Amino acid sequence: MATKIRLQRHGKKSRAFYHIVAADTRAPRNGKFIEKLGTYNPNTNPATIDIDFERTLSWVQVGAEMTDTARALLSYKGVLHKNHLIKGVAKGALTEAQVEEKFTKWMEEKEGKISTKATGLEKDATKAKADALKAESEVSAARAKEIEAKNTPVEEVVEVTAEEAPVAETAEAKVEEAPVVEEATPVAETAEAKVEEAPVVEEATPEAKTEEAPKVEAKEDEQPTEEEAKPEEPKA
Repeated sequence: MATKIRLQRHGKKSRAFYHIVAADTRAPRNGKFIEKLGTYNPNTNPATIDIDFERTLSWVQVGAEMTDTARALLSYKGVLHKNHLIKGVAKGALTEAQVEEKFTKWMEEKEGKISTKATGLEKDATKAKADALKAESEVSAARAKEIEAKNTPVEEVVEVTAEEAPVAETAEAKVEEAPVVEEATPVAETAEAKVEEAPVVEEATPEAKTEEAPKVEAKEDEQPTEEEAKPEEPKA
């Protein structure tokens, strides 16, 4: 009977949870199994793997086959590495003490990497939470300002526009007064017209004198000459 180490799927549809089992290769995936070796939960970060190390190692040593996922999990937990070191003892390359020393050192390095990753993930999660709270506070402050702006009385806005309106009207009035000043120029033209009329009056005066002068000469002509002025002698 061929034996295979594989995973049996459990859990909800979106949150799968697996059992690591040793089962007959002819059995269905979630069917009958020989022995449960551990569990695998991929929903956590890093993934949670609980495994019976000694029983899993014994199944590997007797030649149990493994699915790809099961092989990756056993390698992650060090089962395959321990099996490799034990084979070195069988060949005479290593002693059992050396195997334990090497495997302990390997496990410490592995656990250090896992703890470093977990710490980094925790820090990232804390930072992400702080950033989310900061962004939420900024959004809340912006909404509060919008609400305050909406609740501001409309009358104040009307008063401000009412105060600005007279200023605009005054400016328009000043602009309208400018043409009035320009229209005053015809007054100057009237004055020029009066000044131009003055010479006409002055010219009329010489003409009057010229006309009177002949009248005076005419009177002088009408006066009797000295001969005519003499009295006539009485006739005898």
